[in-house]
Amino acid sequence: MLFHGLSAFPITPASAEGRVNGEELSALLRRLADAGVDSVGLLGSTGSYMYLSRQERRRAVEIAAETLAGATPLMVGVGALRTDEAVALAIDSAAAGADGLLLAPVSYLPLSEDEVFAHFAAVAGATELPLCIYNNPLATHFSFSNALLARLAAVPRIVAVKNPSAPVVENPERHAALRHLLPDHFALGYSGDWNAAAAILAGGSCWYSVIGGLLPGPTLKLARAAQAGDTAETARLNQAFEPLWSLFRELTGYRVVYAAANAMGLTSAQPPRPILPLSDEDRRRVTAAIENLAAI
Repeated sequence: MLFHGLSAFPITPASAEGRVNGEELSALLRRLADAGVDSVGLLGSTGSYMYLSRQERRRAVEIAAETLAGATPLMVGVGALRTDEAVALAIDSAAAGADGLLLAPVSYLPLSEDEVFAHFAAVAGATELPLCIYNNPLATHFSFSNALLARLAAVPRIVAVKNPSAPVVENPERHAALRHLLPDHFALGYSGDWNAAAAILAGGSCWYSVIGGLLPGPTLKLARAAQAGDTAETARLNQAFEPLWSLFRELTGYRVVYAAANAMGLTSAQPPRPILPLSDEDRRRVTAAIENLAAI
């Protein structure tokens, strides 16, 4: 189930100096496992992977592997500016107990498709773990073409993609076009929480979810409704999430889930600087949006 169902992406609570709070991270992960998420996405964008040192990233993987104890599959983000660094992070993650890898083409200078292909081939060849392509153009400023995804799908151990979900009305056509180009075994999943349920209804294999890393119970209900093809129930549940989706779109999911985790008493950790915490007024709006989900 590593690249299927609901993959929950938690924050990584850490000090202002970037030291991971192992106790709080473990507690967050136990909540996800107890709720029954299909996998955990550790050190994704929500997990602040680019703000943590190599040592702290490995430590987070070790904590997660020990906490989950093989009961819930663990996928780990290994993105880095340099290929050799990403390879080292992949090797670290495999040694620390990861079940799969997630790789984004992090860059400072714009990358060509050939450069991204070579980068992914090198990381995929560094371990025996399956690798998921992380297509996050908003953060990385690189967007994978369908042709590049098809090319990468032929590389051994590259077996999935985490794609940004399209606007609701465009999901079926876009999914079908890409599905036609990819081998049957290749898992085509989606992020972008506010449109992800529609992407699953359109045939997506996995919802890679920010809010699933914090509120696994209601998120699982929405994911299961979409997986079952229940359009009416999916629409009903998604409407309950809409106040939260509106804040995600306005303030970013990253900032919102930190504020939500604070409001729920799960951590006092703040986003790493230079990211600033939300204002008191925005925090009140986040709390109200969370309370809106209590009924489901």
